Amino acid sequence: MSPTTGRDGPRPPGGPPSWYDPAPRLPGRGPARPAGRRPFGTTWWGQAWVDALEHRAQLDPNRLPRGRTYARSGAVDALSIAPGEITAEVQGSRRSPYAVRVRVRSWGDDEWDRVLDAMAREIGHTAALLDGELPPAVADDARATGLDLLPGPGEVQPRCTCPDWADPCKHAAAVCYLVADELDADPFALLALRGRRRDEVLAALRSRRGMGLPTPAGDDQGRGQGDPGVPARVAWDRQPAPLPALPLPPSRPGLPTVLGVDAPAGSGIDTAALRLLAADAAARALDLARGASSGGLELTPDEDVARWAAAALDAADGAPGIDLGTLAGRAGVRPRELLRRALAWRAGGPGCLAVLDASWDAGPEALARGRALLGPGATGRRNRLTLGERQLRLGRDGRWYPFVKRGPTWDPDGPPIDDGEDDPPSEADGEEMAGNGSDR
Repeated sequence: MSPTTGRDGPRPPGGPPSWYDPAPRLPGRGPARPAGRRPFGTTWWGQAWVDALEHRAQLDPNRLPRGRTYARSGAVDALSIAPGEITAEVQGSRRSPYAVRVRVRSWGDDEWDRVLDAMAREIGHTAALLDGELPPAVADDARATGLDLLPGPGEVQPRCTCPDWADPCKHAAAVCYLVADELDADPFALLALRGRRRDEVLAALRSRRGMGLPTPAGDDQGRGQGDPGVPARVAWDRQPAPLPALPLPPSRPGLPTVLGVDAPAGSGIDTAALRLLAADAAARALDLARGASSGGLELTPDEDVARWAAAALDAADGAPGIDLGTLAGRAGVRPRELLRRALAWRAGGPGCLAVLDASWDAGPEALARGRALLGPGATGRRNRLTLGERQLRLGRDGRWYPFVKRGPTWDPDGPPIDDGEDDPPSEADGEEMAGNGSDR
């Protein structure tokens, strides 16, 4: 490498030495994409965003390949999309990450009025938007008013705190590519970049549909003259068409509808919690449509709270959901105890939750099989075998659930183990009882 060039091209005149210092990039704190070369943007709107970046927005193409590498490796963290701008932190070779801000030209109020009027005239487009989808025809609605959802020349303005003079630098390019993944998850982020959030767009569409906007010329032909209908004999003689094939389940659950107005003060309705419940119901309905044997309606209240707590643990940073502290307060459970239940549910579902704080007489034969799994020297009590800081607990389903001692309590420690026996322990093997404090 010559003294006038760096890793990313010619060195800027008088540029600081840190610009072309070949120090390796530090590990990022953001989520890394799965291995492989999966393209950015799997929906039409996500791919349209990538195409606009690469072919329409007049960005410097020299940094785009490096940006894709940064995006895939987890260098981008704290990505946020707000009306008219994208912000994120990107880890480079410097200890502290660079701050990236990408501005996209927002539409003015009069421009938004034109676009919303065009969308509201097509009831199918409005219905799709209210259902959380963004059909390609919505982009045509905007284009018919002289505007475009996708950014054009000069409408994307990336800025980064790094010393690179390219537009965009590799850090900003990485952020731009990851926006495609955000758009795949929530197409309304594309509208947010133009200046209006999801709830604002939906409320405006509901208002316009309620006011009865005029439809395009030609749509009213025949209205008001009465439908002549079909004679009964003609309808009876028609040959029925073959039934259409059952549609495949969607690839992801639908998004809950945004309420047009907030709940009245003092009503006791938490709209955020209501949206979480609706999203959870949609996800479970999709599982049933895909062939799941259970939708969770058979769970007890304690089991359902544990399921919610496990989902809170598994949620990615920044993903919508409920935190453990809030859930513990609403369920009337200590946070530490709720954490144990969440770990039990995540490790083995209802079976692991059942042996968390209860024990029963398993019998010497079952304990002998468990000792073969845990190792020689294990001591047994009821359905539990203990060896040092490790423990196995036998469930009524015939599986052994591993636990580990942390302080005064025993916490779940991984998925259950099948000891190879075909028949689970009999109900007659013992009565269920609460475990004592020293064995929790």
